[in-house]
Amino acid sequence: MSELKHLSFALSEFAGLSAEDFEISEDCWQFQTYKKGDYFNKYKNVCKYLGFVLEGVFRSYIIDKKTGEEKNVFFYSGNQFVVTFKSFINQVPCDYHTKSMTDAKILCIHINHLMKLYKTSHAWERFGRILAQQAFNVVMERTESFLFKTPEERYLDLIKQHPNVFNNIPLYHISSYLGIQGPSLSRIRKRLSTK
Repeated sequence: MSELKHLSFALSEFAGLSAEDFEISEDCWQFQTYKKGDYFNKYKNVCKYLGFVLEGVFRSYIIDKKTGEEKNVFFYSGNQFVVTFKSFINQVPCDYHTKSMTDAKILCIHINHLMKLYKTSHAWERFGRILAQQAFNVVMERTESFLFKTPEERYLDLIKQHPNVFNNIPLYHISSYLGIQGPSLSRIRKRLSTK
């Protein structure tokens, strides 16, 4: 399946876009490849692109000003959108880095093209609304998981949301994302493996 056909199918599933709806956007999408460690968007840069991950894993992270430690905030993997959403929508500098953790392939669309699609088509307007709702839900779930869930529950959620992440990235990145230390992650994995 070609990259654009894959994206068309994914957007049909995600927001009910028809083949005709997608067709008006075809010229707007750009295929991009990333090497491990390449930036999708840097801290304080304005995010200009919405990316759809075909292959690979990205992470958004902050750097603790006191310790210099990187703290993972979000992961983005196959068939998900990679975007620093607040920066993208408001066209303001981003509060964190977003970087490829593996070699990766994406299809991306510039903010200007997306805004034109919103004006052209109700279907694309609906896509924008659903994308915003999903971004809101991701942030709320992430915030609430630290308030209401145990590290083990956060770990199980991560497996559901990003099933391939464990095959592709070092465990210390997963520990950082879960807000725990490496030994705690090892205990969780050991405990779950015996269930």
